[in-house]
Amino acid sequence: MKMITLLFLSAFALNSTFAQKMEKTVEVGGAAMYPSKNIIQNAVNSADHTTLVAAVKAAGLVETLQGAGPFTVFAPTNEAFNKLPKGTVETLVKPENKATLTKILTYHVIAGNYDAKAIAKLIKEGNGTATLKTVSGGTLKASMKGNKLILTDEKGGTSTVTIKNVYQSNGVIHVIDTVVLPS
Repeated sequence: MKMITLLFLSAFALNSTFAQKMEKTVEVGGAAMYPSKNIIQNAVNSADHTTLVAAVKAAGLVETLQGAGPFTVFAPTNEAFNKLPKGTVETLVKPENKATLTKILTYHVIAGNYDAKAIAKLIKEGNGTATLKTVSGGTLKASMKGNKLILTDEKGGTSTVTIKNVYQSNGVIHVIDTVVLPS
């Protein structure tokens, strides 16, 4: 009986590995992003998103972003965080700044599953601009500049989507080059 159980578990593990290899993945930060994994399971493997992952942990949002969703996440890279004034990230991840950090991070999240095609449709319906309601309660404006998707935050700052449509089991991620900030 023990041998049958071991054979079954081995076959299951091989089948799961095979299934993952057959998935259509997108590479982000040197790692394959698997559509069968959730946002957190994928993000922790991206070398380009270590600052974002650390901030999500500091804000206590890991469990939320592992939830059913669906979520659309505009994920700033480490370079995007480096554009912030020196010391900003270090200050935000301190426990006493958890509320501010949470507001900034949830400003990067939209409830629902909006791939680039869905956002482009909203932009077209809005005659060139779509207003996206964020989980934090704020708004982001989405527009196109040529074939690039541009986000404009409440302070007038802009960010460009550099990698679109990174599908997850609980939503979709769009990698962005600048941290967007609520008012």
